[in-house]
Amino acid sequence: MVHASTTVSEPTILLSLVSKLNLLTFNSGSRNQDSSTGYCPFGPSCLYLGGFGTLRKQNRLRVVGSLRLGGSGSGSENGVIYRRVVDDFNRFIRFNCVGPEWIGLGSIGVGYGGVDDDKLGGDGNVGLEDGIEGKVGESKGSKRVLILMSDTGGGHRASAEAIKAAFLEEFGDEYQVFVTDLWSEHTPWPFNQLPKSYNFLVKHGPLWKVTYYGSVPRVIHQSNFAATSTFIAREVAKGLLKYKPDIIISVHPLMQHVPLRILRAKGLLKKIVFTTVVTDLSTCHPTWFHKLVTRCYCPSNEVARRAKKAGLQPSQIRVYGLPVRPSFIKPVLPKDELRKELGMDEYLPAVLLMGGGEGMGPLEATARALGEALYDEKLGEPIGQLLVICGRNKKLANKLQLVNWKVPVQVKGFVTKMEECMGACDCIITKAGPGTIAEAMIRGLPIILNDYIAGQEAGNVPYVVENGFGKFSKSPKEIANIVAQWFGPKAHELEIMAQNALKLARPNAVFQIVHDLHELVRRRSYDPEYCAVT
Repeated sequence: MVHASTTVSEPTILLSLVSKLNLLTFNSGSRNQDSSTGYCPFGPSCLYLGGFGTLRKQNRLRVVGSLRLGGSGSGSENGVIYRRVVDDFNRFIRFNCVGPEWIGLGSIGVGYGGVDDDKLGGDGNVGLEDGIEGKVGESKGSKRVLILMSDTGGGHRASAEAIKAAFLEEFGDEYQVFVTDLWSEHTPWPFNQLPKSYNFLVKHGPLWKVTYYGSVPRVIHQSNFAATSTFIAREVAKGLLKYKPDIIISVHPLMQHVPLRILRAKGLLKKIVFTTVVTDLSTCHPTWFHKLVTRCYCPSNEVARRAKKAGLQPSQIRVYGLPVRPSFIKPVLPKDELRKELGMDEYLPAVLLMGGGEGMGPLEATARALGEALYDEKLGEPIGQLLVICGRNKKLANKLQLVNWKVPVQVKGFVTKMEECMGACDCIITKAGPGTIAEAMIRGLPIILNDYIAGQEAGNVPYVVENGFGKFSKSPKEIANIVAQWFGPKAHELEIMAQNALKLARPNAVFQIVHDLHELVRRRSYDPEYCAVT
């Protein structure tokens, strides 16, 4: 506990600090208190600023480990100083957060003597500001779909675009679909730096491991979301509701908790269908799962098991597979014709080497190893060919194009029609990204995984290996030898793996998801209670 005497000596510093806080709106109110009970309306572990008033129990939560700053009487000089500090601080917090319930564990409850009950919403929340443009859940004409994603890796945007394309293909102008990066576009600094922070962390493996596994415990990530809501709820609410969505789809693990808090505070859980599409194939962070979602679409039975463990009901869970672009479902040209279009040899077996959108990983070393292993010195001719996708890594693409290869090699930059590249090849070498794995299964391509991101991609390696449609190795030389065996004496193994990949593929997942969403919206028009899990 910090007593008033610890802060009296430097009131000018506090006043100087508060004076620098912008956006000071809302007046502070008062709440009846009774110091004899030790009870307070704010949650445990909160920071409470106010005078020494009275506290009444009234079924309030007991304050545990709270910090209280205040004067001993309203008539004292110190009481006036503290009241000015608290009033200004109260205005700042009230303007930038939604209310006590929003902050929850590890929260900040502020007020000089508290907030009048009649200034709270019916559920005990300080309401979001009125006047947000339009009514949600009641759009006329075409329905509105808002997809929440963030560019922390390429898989989230790919899934969002796949869902958008499926809505357009299946329902035309019956739905308007918007894709937004919630963190980058609708949160203040430093929260809008999330994609950059993620890219930095994954490039420094130990830092990412600490971040990922350290936030797994529920008490950690829920308190983090609660504290974050204090600073971003108002802007996120504007970002969400300006679209007037009928459906909100989250394809990112950090897009459930804050938006659902906002919808609950505004009483919109019964008007807006909120769903999660999990884009991690096997292992996944617990922040993917929230009990208030209408649906949680899982790509595998393992993810569904984790959803149930997190408290979701079977009626909320659907296992359809990972959504991939509709173009992957459509038939492509025969393999020899695709190879001809891509400038490849029409008859030699081919391996596709990928490094993601940024052309990361040991692409050069692996390409050079394949160039040696796929050339038969005895016959003096190649036994296979190589297609390298360098993504946005133009420097690497230019370097590989200058190499004097012994085997046919095609080097490409950023590719938009990946289904054609996969259709032209017989196997693929890539890191353990869930989207690429799902696409490869649809095309029946055996996979060699050469890397993975700790945490969310770790489980993808055993998923591929144990299901018999791929192998794992980080050694470029070993990878090259595996491919050479597949294109030679172990061609039968390659064929079996291709069949296993096709058996596990879920090509219609994205269409099943959008049709289920369409049914949810249709039922809601008859029964508003259908879409709310309370």
